[in-house]
Amino acid sequence: MSESTNPAANASANHVYPKVSVSASTQATADAQVAPNPSFPKLEESVLQYWDANNTFRKSIEYRPSGKGSQNEFVFFDGPPFANGLPHYGHLLTGYAKDVVPRYQTMRGRKVNRVFGWDTHGLPAELEAQKELGIESVEQIEKMGIAKFNDACRASVLKYTKEWQNYVHRQARWVDFERGYKTLNIPYMESVMWAFKQLYDKGLAYKGYRVLPYCPKDQTPLSAHELRMDADVYQNRQDTTVSVAVKLRDEADAYAVFWTTTPWTVPTNFAIVVGADIDYVEVRPTEGKFAGKKFYIGKPLLGSYAKELGENYEVVRELKGAEMAGWRYYPVFPYFASDSALAEGGTPGPNAFTIFTADYVDTAEGTGLVHQAPYGEDDMNTLNAHEIRSVDVLDAGCKFTSDCPDYEGLYVFDANLPILRNLRAGDGPLAQMPEDRRALLFQEKSYVHSYPHCWRCATPLIYKPVSSWFVSVTKIKKRLLELNQEINWIPGNVKDGQFGKWLSNARDWSISRNRFWGSPIPVWVSDNPKYPRVDVYGSLEELKADFGDYPRDDDGNVNMHRPYIDRLTRPNPDDPTGKSQMHRITDVLDCWFESGSMPFAQFHYPFENKDFFEEHFPCDYIVEYIGQTRGWFYTLHIMATALFDRPAFKNVICHGIVLGSDGQKMSKHLRNYPDVNGVFNEYGSDAMRWFLMSSPILRGGNLIVTADGIRDTVRQVMLPVWSSYYFFTLYANAANGGKGYDARRLRADEVAGLCNMDRYLLARTRLLVERVEKCLNEFAISDACAAVGDFIDVLTNWYIRGSRDRFWNEDEAAFNTLYTVLEVFMRTIAPLAPMEAEAVWRGLTGGESVHLADWPYLVEPETLSDGEKNPKAGEVTELGAVLAHDDALVAAMDKVREVVSSALSLRKAEQLRVRQPLANLTVVAENTAAVEPYEQVLERELNVKNVTFCTLEDASSHGLKIVHELKVNARAAGPRLGKQVQFAIKSSKSGDWRVDESGAPVVQTPNGEVALVEGEYELVNRVESSDAQAAANTASAAMPTGGFVMLDTALTSDLLAEGYARDAIRAVQDARKENGLDISDRIALTLSVPSADVAKVEQFRDLIAEETLATSFEVVEADSSATELSVSLKRA
Repeated sequence: MSESTNPAANASANHVYPKVSVSASTQATADAQVAPNPSFPKLEESVLQYWDANNTFRKSIEYRPSGKGSQNEFVFFDGPPFANGLPHYGHLLTGYAKDVVPRYQTMRGRKVNRVFGWDTHGLPAELEAQKELGIESVEQIEKMGIAKFNDACRASVLKYTKEWQNYVHRQARWVDFERGYKTLNIPYMESVMWAFKQLYDKGLAYKGYRVLPYCPKDQTPLSAHELRMDADVYQNRQDTTVSVAVKLRDEADAYAVFWTTTPWTVPTNFAIVVGADIDYVEVRPTEGKFAGKKFYIGKPLLGSYAKELGENYEVVRELKGAEMAGWRYYPVFPYFASDSALAEGGTPGPNAFTIFTADYVDTAEGTGLVHQAPYGEDDMNTLNAHEIRSVDVLDAGCKFTSDCPDYEGLYVFDANLPILRNLRAGDGPLAQMPEDRRALLFQEKSYVHSYPHCWRCATPLIYKPVSSWFVSVTKIKKRLLELNQEINWIPGNVKDGQFGKWLSNARDWSISRNRFWGSPIPVWVSDNPKYPRVDVYGSLEELKADFGDYPRDDDGNVNMHRPYIDRLTRPNPDDPTGKSQMHRITDVLDCWFESGSMPFAQFHYPFENKDFFEEHFPCDYIVEYIGQTRGWFYTLHIMATALFDRPAFKNVICHGIVLGSDGQKMSKHLRNYPDVNGVFNEYGSDAMRWFLMSSPILRGGNLIVTADGIRDTVRQVMLPVWSSYYFFTLYANAANGGKGYDARRLRADEVAGLCNMDRYLLARTRLLVERVEKCLNEFAISDACAAVGDFIDVLTNWYIRGSRDRFWNEDEAAFNTLYTVLEVFMRTIAPLAPMEAEAVWRGLTGGESVHLADWPYLVEPETLSDGEKNPKAGEVTELGAVLAHDDALVAAMDKVREVVSSALSLRKAEQLRVRQPLANLTVVAENTAAVEPYEQVLERELNVKNVTFCTLEDASSHGLKIVHELKVNARAAGPRLGKQVQFAIKSSKSGDWRVDESGAPVVQTPNGEVALVEGEYELVNRVESSDAQAAANTASAAMPTGGFVMLDTALTSDLLAEGYARDAIRAVQDARKENGLDISDRIALTLSVPSADVAKVEQFRDLIAEETLATSFEVVEADSSATELSVSLKRA
C-alpha cells in the first residue's frame, strides 16, 4: 500500500465515530475516541446519567400510544417487595427478568407501564419494628400501645426505599417509582376491604375453628402455602418419640400402644385410630418389666420394639384393625377423666378415649396406632367426626393453661421433659389414676425429623386449633384448575406440575392474623351473644353511613389501621334493649391477601379507574422465583378467580434459586457470594445481567453465583461486542487519509453484489434477529442469550478476523456491511445488555436512544405504532430484504467454520500454534462441493499451504480408512448390566458390535445381545491413512455434523522457518502496541536474532517488513548467549 492510500496515515481530529460521546448528546470531540478496553462500570454510569438527563424512560412510554381500548399496551405486574431489607441477588435476578421483556415489547411499539410497588404490611414489618423497639411479645406491644407500635412499623417498611431505588437504578431497570403504590395507602386498603366483602357476599369468606400452623412467638396462624414457599422452612430437629401403652377397659392386663413425636400433646389424648385393613397382633412379653401384660401393636412394626418385648414374647393372636374399632381405654392423664367430663354434654364427652378406624394410618413408623389430640388437622377432623369435644390447653403464647395445672405456664417444648418424667415414673398427675388403669411409657427414643419453622422468625411451629377467617378455596378448586390451563408457564412443566398439583390439593386459606400492622378485616360483631349480628363492610362510605364518620387518627386524618378503625362502634340494631354494641374483630388480613389484590388495588378499583383496570387485566407478564407458586402466583390466582373468574396473568416465568459460591443458600454470615456493589463497580451491571439471564435459572434451575462467572461474561460477551465496535470505528476513522468514512446502512439492491463473506454475515444476522425475536416472544430469555452468544462468534472470530485486509484497503462494502450489522445487532441485544447497546448504538448512529428505536423488523408487524392494524402486515421490510435469506450460503459457510474449528482443535491437541504453517489439510465430507470454493479461506484461517477435499465415498481411494470405535463407560453401565459389563467392554474392543436402528450400539454377551443406553458409551469416529508413514504424521478429528479433518503435522525446514518469521511478526506487533503506535504508523525496525535463526528471518525478510509496515529493516546477530529475538523500533 502506498503512503497516499494508507487509511490511517496522519489521522486527524475529524474522525467520524463515535457520532456522539457516551455521556452527552453533543457531537464527539477529538478526545472522544472509542476506547479499545473501556471500563464498563464507568461507561454504564455515563449511560445512566444520560438517560436521567434525557428522560429516556419516560419518553419510551410516552412515544408509544395505548391504542383504542388500550389494545396496544403490554401489561406488566411488578410483584411488590418488602423494603425493610436491602436487595440481594434474588431480587436483582428477578429485576433483570422484569426489565428484559418490557424493554423488548417497548421496542416492538407497545406501551409498557412499569409501576413499582411496596409490600408494607405483615409480620416481616412487625418483627423489624419489634427488633428496633427492643420488644418481643404481644403483651409488650399492647402495653406500649398499638398506635405507637404501628408508627414504628410504618417507619421500618420504608427504611430502605432509597437504597432499593439506587440498586434498581444501577441495574438499569426502568420502573416508575413516582407513581408507585404501597399496600399501606388508604386507597389500596379500601380496595382490599372491597375484595373481602365481595368474597363474603359470594359465600367464599367464612369464619371457622381449625388446626393451623401456628407461630408461638408471633402468636398468629400461618397459611398452608407459607410452609411450602421456601425449602428452609423445614429444618431438621431432634425430638423424643414416645410409645404410650394405655390400659383397655374391657380386657385384663391389656394395653393399646400409640406413638407420637410430640410428648407435650399426650395430656390431651382423646382417641386412638387404627387402619381397618392393617394387621395387628396381641403380644405378651415373658420377661422384663412388661412380662405378663398384653400389648396391641401393628404386626409390621414389632421389630421396632424388640428390646421392650424381649426375645421370647408370645403372640397371643392376630387381628385386623377393624376388629379393634370401638374398644375403649382409660385416659393417660386425669384432667378430662371425671364422670361429668365423660357424660353427655361434658368435655370431652362419652365418645372420648375410644379406638376408631381412619384411612390415613400406615405402618411406616410408630406402632400402627395413632394418637389423636387437638393439635393435628387429621386428629381434629377425627375428633369432630366422632363428636368428641376437644380442649385447647395452650394460651396464645403456647404455654399450658390451668386446664393442665401440673404444667401450667410451661412452654410446649419445655413441657416435654416433665411429661416424660411423669410417664416414666407413673407419678405426678398419673398418680391420680388408679394403678390398674394407669398408662405405661412403653418406649422413648431420640428422633431427628424435618420440622416446620416460621419463615419470618425461624421459631418452631406447632399445629394449634384457632379461630380464623378463611377463603373457601375448595369451593372454587375446579375453576382454579380450569383457568390455570389458560396460563403460559415458563418452564412449561410448572402448569400441571408444581402449580397444578398444589391447586389439586389446595385447602381453604386462612387469611386472618392476630396481629396489629395490616389491613383490618372489615367485620363487626355484636358483643352480646344473645343478640348475634355480623356486619361486613366493603368501603369507607359504608363505614361512614353506619358509624357517622371515617376511621381517623388522632390528627383527624383518615386512617384505616388499628387502633383507629377499632374505635368505630355503634349500637347493635338487632338488640331491642339498645345495650349491646357492634365492635370490629381485632384480626388483620394476611399480607398475602393484600399482595394477591395488587392487580386491582393499585388502581383503587372499583372506586376509581374501573374501565382502566378492566382494560389492563389480566396482565401479559409476571416473573418471580419458583417458590411463588405457593405464594404470590397462588394468591393472585385465587383472588382473580374468585372475584373476576379470570386468570390474573397470561404469561409467567418461574425462575430458580440463586445460590452462593459453595452451592448453599446465600448467607451474609457465610459470605458465600460476591458483594453486589463490588460486582457493579468492577464488572458492571450488564455483565451481571447477562450472567443471570443466560443461565438455566430462568428455566427453573438453580444458579451458583461467583465472581469468576461474571468475569467470564465480560470476557466472552461484553468485550467481544465492544471490540467489534472498536474495530469498526478504528478503521472507519482512519479511512480517507484520516478524514474518516461515514458508513451507511446497506440498500436491498446492493446485497446481490456483495461478496460471500458479507452476504453470509447479513444472513446470519437475519437468523439472529429471528431467533431472538422468537425466544423473547416465548419468554425464553436464556435461549435468546444463547443465540446472541453464537452470533458473537460469527461476527468477531469469523467475519471481522477474516475481513481485516478489506477494511485496511477501505472496502466500502465491508464498512457498510459491518455498520448495518452492528446497528441491527445493538437493537437486537438492547433488552439484554441495555447500557452497552446504548453506548454502541448512539456512537454508531448519533441517535437519541436505541431504546426509543424500533425493533429490527424483518417483516411488517401486525399493528402500527398507534395500535391500529397495519395494512402492510407480513410484507418484507427494507431491512428484511437487506438481511436476505441464503440458506445454501449459510450452510456452506457454517461447514467451513466447522472445518476451521475442528482443525484448530487438532492444532491445540498436537501443540501446533496457529502461526506455524503446515503443509496440508484434508477435508473428508459427504458433500465437498459446498466448501471447495472456500479453499483460500481455509488456507488463510488455518495457515496451511494446501487443502485437499475428499468425499466419504472416495476416502478409501485416497488411502483413507474411517474407523468407528466404541468406548463403554463401565461406571455408568455397571449398575444396569452387572457382570455383563466386562463382556460389553470386551465386545467393544474386539469390534464385535453393531449399531441398531435407533443409533444405539449393541454388544455381545454370553446372555445374548445387549443394547447400551445413552450415558453408558461413547462412539468415536476417526480417519486413518493406509500409508503407515503418512499416518504417523497425520492428526485427524471428526466434525460434529459429519465428516473429518486431517492435518499433516510433518514440519519441513521451510515451514519451521516461516513459523519463526511469523512469531517475529507477532513480537513486532506487540512492540508497536507497547510503544503506542497507530495501526498505520510506518516504522524503522531492527531485529536482534540468535545466530541459528538469522537465516530464517532473512528467508522471510520481505514478509516481515510488509506485515509490520517497516520502511527500513535491519537484522543483526545477537550475542551468543541470546536464545530469543529482541525487537527495536521507532516511528519512521
